[in-house]
Amino acid sequence: MQEQALPLVELDDLDRRILDQLQRDCALTNQELAARVHASPPTCLRRVRRLVESGVIARQVAILAPEKLGSTLTAIVEITLDVQAAESLDAFERSLLDEPAVLQCYRVSPGPDFVVVAQVRDMPSYHALVHRVFTAQANVRNVRTFFSVHRAKFETRIDVSAGSQGSGSAGA
Repeated sequence: MQEQALPLVELDDLDRRILDQLQRDCALTNQELAARVHASPPTCLRRVRRLVESGVIARQVAILAPEKLGSTLTAIVEITLDVQAAESLDAFERSLLDEPAVLQCYRVSPGPDFVVVAQVRDMPSYHALVHRVFTAQANVRNVRTFFSVHRAKFETRIDVSAGSQGSGSAGA
């Protein structure tokens, strides 16, 4: 289940300012966003719609504080499969899609086949996750887990400055 690469969308300075502000606070009203990026509200609304429709804005979400919800254990898990055929890799990915504790799943190379980031309440919850998701699968050869003892940085913002991507002009 490889991610489909969307065609590169050309962004101008206004698009970049909009994206930067929305990454900081996606709950801004259109009027607040327009004021912050120095554009008219109708122009701003058209740009945001175009960015959503083109897939540049994939989702708008609230980022929660896991410790406020009692979910205090972050596990970074390396998984190696016995069989690395495309169908086996895809099947393993599919098995993780509906697992709420799994926040991120990356197919990686070299080394393990996958790196998974999971957020659970405590060690018993982690053990239940391992038995339910990893050891229950016959194709899993090795599971190696690292537990976060301190998170020094967590950022979801992507650098959208002009130097980070090809430049171009996008119409309003």
